Amino acid sequence: MAHEVGMDRAPRTDLRSLGWCPAPRPDDAFLRDVLAGLDRPPRSLPSRYFYDAHGSRLFQWITRLPGYYLTRVEREILDRHGEAMVAPLRGGPCTVVDLGAGDGHKTLHLLRRLGPPGLTYAPVDLSQAALDEAASRVRAELPGTRVVPVRAAYASALRRLGRLPGAGPKLVLFLGSSIGNLEHAAALALLRELRRALDPGDHLLVGFDLVKPLPLLRRAYHDPQGVTRAFNLNLLARLNRELGADFDLPAFRHLATWDPERPAMESWLESTRAQAVHLPGRAIHLAAGERIHTEISCKYRGAQVTAFGADAGLGEVARWSDPDRWFLDVLWQVPR
Repeated sequence: MAHEVGMDRAPRTDLRSLGWCPAPRPDDAFLRDVLAGLDRPPRSLPSRYFYDAHGSRLFQWITRLPGYYLTRVEREILDRHGEAMVAPLRGGPCTVVDLGAGDGHKTLHLLRRLGPPGLTYAPVDLSQAALDEAASRVRAELPGTRVVPVRAAYASALRRLGRLPGAGPKLVLFLGSSIGNLEHAAALALLRELRRALDPGDHLLVGFDLVKPLPLLRRAYHDPQGVTRAFNLNLLARLNRELGADFDLPAFRHLATWDPERPAMESWLESTRAQAVHLPGRAIHLAAGERIHTEISCKYRGAQVTAFGADAGLGEVARWSDPDRWFLDVLWQVPR
């Protein structure tokens, strides 16, 4: 059974700032995904749609919060062990592929150890704003690096990058516990898909957030500043802007729960009253207290990570953790 670990009782963030954007023509795939999630119990919204321009900025704010340990701890691991992580790429042209790149600031800890010439950096993200920021950051800090942003799903991006002339062996990064946003079966399927898209000898570096005491998780996913709440609610604001929905943002509260069985943290938006929400061609009726699932963040144990690599057909090269064993980065190789 999931345990409630955080709930908003009163709004703390100015929600007016969440809606500033002209409304473009509704995207058919976006609308289909949203309606599919809202039509089946439990209601849900795909977490990949968090990252419009404002959502990306809010997430970067989250990564700098005192209680959000994930970014800080993984950065320390990259600082301490970066030389070993990039060692397989030394000696010639190479490509670093950054899946879910965000603003690229963590990746720079590794890119600086390779540096131009011969280095290609390929940030991959669905958010154009995030891609632009990551590309600009690397171009400014590492002049001479070939930067190839790719706005696409992960596996299709790898297939496109495989056709780049002179790009050399690849190190694919999947950092920040992004893999935790997938249920275990989906995460394993993605690893297998990435393995098929890579060439023998290519490497994959994946970050896993480890199981830890609940108070630490509570602070990370339900911060007292209310930024995680604003990030969650921005998803509804995006539906209003881009799909013409009429979600009443103050009538929802952010809720974080802990499921010890998976184990995982989950984010929800809970309706504070009975209401009808309208989207193109559809009305969604929500009862008071009804929840919409928006995100999962699975937590792992070392044995689970080992099994993941083996089941995906990847050979483990090394793994690195912080002194408190809060986080784990694992380097796998595609067998030759």
